[in-house]
Amino acid sequence: MKDSFPIEKFKTVKTPFYYYDTDLLRKTLDKIKSETDKYGNYHVHYAIKANANRKILRIISAAGFGADCVSGGEIKACLDAGFPADKIVFAGVGKSDWDINLGLDAGIDYFNVESIPELEIINQLAGEKDKVARVSFRINPNVGAHTHANITTGLAENKFGIAMSDMEKVIEIAASLQHIEFVGLHFHIGSQILEMEDFMVLCNRINELQAQLERRHIQVQNINVGGGLGIDYQHPNEVPLPNFEDYFQTYRKRLNLRPDQQLHFELGRSVVGQCGSLITNVLYVKQATYKQFVIVDAGMTDLIRPALYQAFHYIENLSSNETKETYDVVGPICESSDVFVKAFGLNRCHRGDILALRSAGAYGEAMSSGYNCRELPKGYTTEDLA
Repeated sequence: MKDSFPIEKFKTVKTPFYYYDTDLLRKTLDKIKSETDKYGNYHVHYAIKANANRKILRIISAAGFGADCVSGGEIKACLDAGFPADKIVFAGVGKSDWDINLGLDAGIDYFNVESIPELEIINQLAGEKDKVARVSFRINPNVGAHTHANITTGLAENKFGIAMSDMEKVIEIAASLQHIEFVGLHFHIGSQILEMEDFMVLCNRINELQAQLERRHIQVQNINVGGGLGIDYQHPNEVPLPNFEDYFQTYRKRLNLRPDQQLHFELGRSVVGQCGSLITNVLYVKQATYKQFVIVDAGMTDLIRPALYQAFHYIENLSSNETKETYDVVGPICESSDVFVKAFGLNRCHRGDILALRSAGAYGEAMSSGYNCRELPKGYTTEDLA
């Protein structure tokens, strides 16, 4: 909603920039905590890849959440932001020796291991430090999700995880390694998932695999189901919070946890997606042969999701209450894919108007680049612009 933005303050800040509504972020964190507190054995690790802004990380760590990292750089960012090392889990299909050593030195909770060669390297590096590395095995459950193909991760054809047929083998190998402690199983089927049925299918698959392991008398301490819960990009004002209640209840009802077993989640987009907007200035309104273009100073370098995933972001003209007209909203990058939306209704635009590209708190700032030698936009919070 336009009234919720400090528009006068926006006029004093160089565009484009990311604006984070930290009041909404805290409401989101409070909702997650109130839902998970119902169950006692649920642990949420914020997926740093969604947004690694230092101020955002500090708010999330102060709220008591753990962290899900996919690089050594993310581990460093978490530690700097105050996340306890024993609440950090580390995934990624291509961990370098530097990444692994950093995790070992920091004393993170566990590594989500994705292959036998990776397991052997972690054992070797842990041995050189006379440490024991706690590991959870990421199993590829061959479960599809109703989401974009580029963010589906749980199919057998994807690069992630260990095949189900190799699950028992890799656990046996772990038991033979002196510097490895097997502590759990990890799964993740994709991102921006809105249908609870996808998570139900994952629960069924985990139940099958657990039963299989128990027939071999193999006990599992932790089950990590990853993240994937989506947000409503179409209606950020009407639906600012994802349906956390149904999400966590789905796992309570469908997943057969054993006594004392701990359930871990790695939520990212659903935590920060709706609290962020990309604020941009209208440079030109261009009348072309068949359409009108609104050319803004933000581009695909600042929010790549529309170009990369054909993703939709709701856009508001914060400066105008005039009659709506139809525009293509495009950026200044020398690429035909530098388009935020086509044939979209906006209050009549003029040079200098301020637009807000909504739901940009996840995979906006985190995926920005300096292509075309563009300066990276800054991120400001509610407190910064008070």
